[in-house]
Amino acid sequence: MDPKASQRTALAVLGVCFTLSVLGRGLQESFTVFLLPISQAFSWDRGDVVSIYSLTALCAGLASPLVGRLFDRSGPRAVFATGLVLIAGAFLSAAFAQQLWQFQLSIGVALGFGVACISNVPNSILLGRWFGKRLPTAMAVVYSATGAGVLIMLPFAQILIDRFGWRGAYQSFGWLVLALLVPLLLLPWRTYAGGSAHLERPESHDLPDEGWTLPRALRHHAFWALFATFFFTAIGMYAISPQVVAYLIDAGFPPLISATAWGFSGVVLLFGMLGIGWLDGIIGRRPSVLCSYALSIVGIVMLWLLQRYPNYWLLTGFVVCFGSMIGSRGPLLTATAMKIFRGERVGTIYGAITIGSGLGSAFGSWSGGLIHDWTQSYDLLIAFALVSVVLGMIPFLVVPALRR
Repeated sequence: MDPKASQRTALAVLGVCFTLSVLGRGLQESFTVFLLPISQAFSWDRGDVVSIYSLTALCAGLASPLVGRLFDRSGPRAVFATGLVLIAGAFLSAAFAQQLWQFQLSIGVALGFGVACISNVPNSILLGRWFGKRLPTAMAVVYSATGAGVLIMLPFAQILIDRFGWRGAYQSFGWLVLALLVPLLLLPWRTYAGGSAHLERPESHDLPDEGWTLPRALRHHAFWALFATFFFTAIGMYAISPQVVAYLIDAGFPPLISATAWGFSGVVLLFGMLGIGWLDGIIGRRPSVLCSYALSIVGIVMLWLLQRYPNYWLLTGFVVCFGSMIGSRGPLLTATAMKIFRGERVGTIYGAITIGSGLGSAFGSWSGGLIHDWTQSYDLLIAFALVSVVLGMIPFLVVPALRR
């Protein structure tokens, strides 16, 4: 394959990965729109319903090592097709669910594993075969799919719910995903999986291997500092995010406005990621990370004020400050881990660190639902999220390896 054809194929692979990421992230976050209708339909407590979302986040995180192994054994076509089948089955099953455990099994377990099959782990492996030293740029494009997915899927989900009810909306999602399976299978996966013959080695390959292994990393304070950062930050963010649409409706905003406003967090997330990445090159890693935490804290305070002073200025400020920082720290934390634990085992070590994010997402969303049920208010929930975000920031203030 000549260089120009290789470049065209690389862009096609990037387009496929971007599209799958939009689909996966958008469908996962669409639960924030379904939360209130399902709660009202079955008169379930908020904590019970949010446990579904918690399982999705937990399974998506824990499935990552299994997805990587399946990719190595069977290739991208099998992984991506498995993901679409699981996601379609999850939504079609949920459309007929009557018991909480049925939602937990479908939208929780099946959707979580399905999203993991079309998300960052397989995408990063496949893109690495085509972009080499340009992989960070390619992954930044795929990361932006998170925002695009939220922006597209949340208002779309609300429109479907308004027109067909939540069961009809789930059926629509299921058949849509199943229809995408046919064109996916027809793509030239043998070419895509083969990678580029003109690949440039990343510059990091020329750096000395520090000899890190997972057991050795587990004994180093930087591992647990990054793990804690992922864990507590995810708790704070996901204690709030599954209930944002319901919170805005309770505050007096119309359902479609609430879903659309939170959907725009996907747009500002892209700018947040680019902005924090730009700051990293100007003022350094640690100040950039701390700046991102400060914006998250301001956003949480604005959310608390919204229930007392519901207006579009505060709503816009919350979406911009809080929404732009969800995931914006991810690339910087990834780069920090890659720098500290450089070597052949860095992928395994980083994968172990990010388990903290999956656990935090699940625990945060589940705890947020329980706190709301217990207090019948959002005040303690918002305070819990605020404290968690502050705890996630502390390692960058006190841990020597992260301060450099």
